[in-house]
Amino acid sequence: MEKQILTQIDGIIIYRNFVENLPYDPHLKALTKEKRKMGILSEVLFWKQVRNKSFHHIDFDRQRIIGNYIVDFYVKTLGLVVEIEGVSHDFKQEHDLERTNFLQNLGLKIFRVTDYDVKQNLSFVMKGLEDFIIENYS
Repeated sequence: MEKQILTQIDGIIIYRNFVENLPYDPHLKALTKEKRKMGILSEVLFWKQVRNKSFHHIDFDRQRIIGNYIVDFYVKTLGLVVEIEGVSHDFKQEHDLERTNFLQNLGLKIFRVTDYDVKQNLSFVMKGLEDFIIENYS
């Protein structure tokens, strides 16, 4: 099957990498709505950069359920999870490792960025995301 082109970043072709049949726990749906309403500053700042396909015409979902987890952002067409890590992650290394292994075993790639970097150097974060996408999907 021929690869489908999703977009281009700096003239580099980015190919679709849709991961099918992801598990979904419907019991988490109310929690996703709650998390969106909380308006965590770093997530809101990042969302403003990517919503409505404003980042290289790529469609991002916010607070997406995958299995028994809720990821911060998800790009269906790439199989890409974007996680913004705040202070709460400092005390959950084992849980985060379990979650990372679960997501990677589904064939997903994970781009991690710190809450601090999103708040203090958003252009650096967005450039890092571009580089990650080029490295993994071109």
